Parts: sequence; structure tokens; C-alpha cells
Amino acid sequence: TFNRTDVNLFEALEKQEKPVTFYDSVCGIPLFRAPMNRSFEEFKAETLEHGWPSFRPAEVVAQNVKILDNGYVISKCGTHLGSNLPDEKGTRYCLDLSCVAGNSEAE
Repeated sequence: TFNRTDVNLFEALEKQEKPVTFYDSVCGIPLFRAPMNRSFEEFKAETLEHGWPSFRPAEVVAQNVKILDNGYVISKCGTHLGSNLPDEKGTRYCLDLSCVAGNSEAE
């Protein structure tokens, strides 16, 4: 869904000041700030490679995101965000784009 022409995630993100904050689409709390410790191009390439917006531990707002024993990733509000699919680089948060928003609850 992230690269559909009516969504065009990367075009929208390229216009934003970096890092970009991604919020819980249900309760509006911040979940991830990306890119951190890598370039926007590296974030984009990894997302395209895996087919899901992919975040690394340096990008997580740790107090708001939890990995369950079954690998599911949820917010502290209980929103199912996606899955932890580790690779050779370690923890990789692979998220369903519908679970994150570009605006906080205050906006």
C-alpha cells in the first residue's frame, strides 16, 4: 500500500524535515522517528526490499512500542502495528502503513 500512486509514501516523506515522526493511527502517540542512524535513501531501500515500512531500534519510541512473544508489534494503546521480522542487522519493525499516521492526536 505504501507505494500506491494515491498514497505515494516516499514522495510525501521526501518533503518532510527529517527525522519524520510516525504516530499511532488510533490514539496518536509517537511510535517511530525515521530515519535515524541511516539516510532517507537507506530507509526507502529497506522498505522497498522488504515490502513493508521497516524501522530499526534507533528509530523506535521505546516507551510506546512493544514486541510480543509471538513477534507482533503493538503500541502501548494496543494498536496492532505489524511484526518484528529480524534479519542479519537485528530487530526490524515491519509495519502495516494503515497503523501509522503522519499527525499526532493533537493535530
